[in-house]
Amino acid sequence: MPAITVDDLTVLPRLKAPGLGDQPRPVWQVTTAPQGYEGEGFPVRRAFAGIDMLHLDPFIMMDQMGEVEYAPGEPKGTPWHPHRGFETVTYIIDGVFEHQDSHGGGGTITNGDTQWMTAGSGLLHIETPPEWLVQAGGLFHGVQLWVNLPRDSKMNDPRYQDIRSSEVALLTGADAGALVRVIAGSVDGHAGPGSTYSPMTLVHATVEPGARLDLPWNVDHNALVYVLSGSGKVGATDASAIRTGQTAVLGSGDYLTIAADEKQESRSPKLEVIVVGGQPIREPIAWAGPFVMNTKAEVAAAYEDFQKGRFGLPIGG
Repeated sequence: MPAITVDDLTVLPRLKAPGLGDQPRPVWQVTTAPQGYEGEGFPVRRAFAGIDMLHLDPFIMMDQMGEVEYAPGEPKGTPWHPHRGFETVTYIIDGVFEHQDSHGGGGTITNGDTQWMTAGSGLLHIETPPEWLVQAGGLFHGVQLWVNLPRDSKMNDPRYQDIRSSEVALLTGADAGALVRVIAGSVDGHAGPGSTYSPMTLVHATVEPGARLDLPWNVDHNALVYVLSGSGKVGATDASAIRTGQTAVLGSGDYLTIAADEKQESRSPKLEVIVVGGQPIREPIAWAGPFVMNTKAEVAAAYEDFQKGRFGLPIGG
């Protein structure tokens, strides 16, 4: 799992340990992601399936894409498709993905890079492995998070943020037993490079076997912990076991606790988690396929605009 790593965690800034009066976040729920296929047939885990949307706000869904080792000729992506009313955050851990949209935007992201696409008023886009990877095969692993936009931002012009792995804030726990990558938002005063419409935080943490991470978390944000690989526990006094493909929904508090089991499987030597949280928007949601709006009428209008070609045309189309 390349992403971005550091040989010596002790050289990184350390997160503060919980102080007197700081409250740990309790575990409300642990769910197991169902597996399926997306696009042209790449495997995904639906990380937030079974979680009440009230606990997810401002997030809509999250998919773990892969982890899969493709043979030559097997790598797959998605065909051209529309979006309106939200943002897609694509974080590539292993492999290479190319994005292109009907406005001429896009780019290539690889190990530890993030592409933050604000669909806003609407566009068509496509996500594919490069041709050389299709021919050669190789490892592919990533995460795509859908972030809702507030009502007054849903029809903003589309835009991109191209976040390179070298730009993320790197921290470690109080005992230097975990690598914390802050992609967006702020953790203990350390800000990630991602710019967001709604206040939110996105972290990828690697916890060494037997280590414990006490992660300070904005008290105004909800908190979800998804396990990419490995096993461990989430929570302090009410610790719940958690493993690959499971999500923990946490309640309110000042910090959350993640601990890695002493013994990990050889294929997953460390506990790898995505931690995400945000300030709820608390607006009505009308979600149908690739459109996330506030009313059914707005969704119907989005379909009509798409069918009439108002999102633009596929490049070369």
